[in-house]
Amino acid sequence: MAVKQNAKKKLQFWGTGRRKKAIARVRLMPGTGVISINKRTLDEYFGLDTLKYIVNQPLAETNSADKFDIYVNVKGGGFTGQAGAIRHGIARALCEADGTYKAALKKAGFLTRDPRMKERKKYGLKKARKSPQFSKR
Repeated sequence: MAVKQNAKKKLQFWGTGRRKKAIARVRLMPGTGVISINKRTLDEYFGLDTLKYIVNQPLAETNSADKFDIYVNVKGGGFTGQAGAIRHGIARALCEADGTYKAALKKAGFLTRDPRMKERKKYGLKKARKSPQFSKR
């Protein structure tokens, strides 16, 4: 009697985060707490401690820092926007992994996409709102 064995499928959860022009694709897998951003470690990618803190906020809120390995692909924007996008993506992926986290993450504001974007430049002005110097004569 032959027993059919199913190939063990890796359990993974996806989340997409956005902030300003930055887009982060986050993949959560059960593990030991490794965070990899664009194939580099968190410390290599972000130099500032505040940005590392922003990325770790959803994990600290749900006490799941050492339960998941996190692999992130992020592009666009600057470092601060990318950190916010990663936080948003991690929060979404955690909700997919365990629905009980949703209330805590929603209350902390990590599931809400920040709507603030750069204002467009208007004609006749130097930037979005800066106007040329006025001279009466």
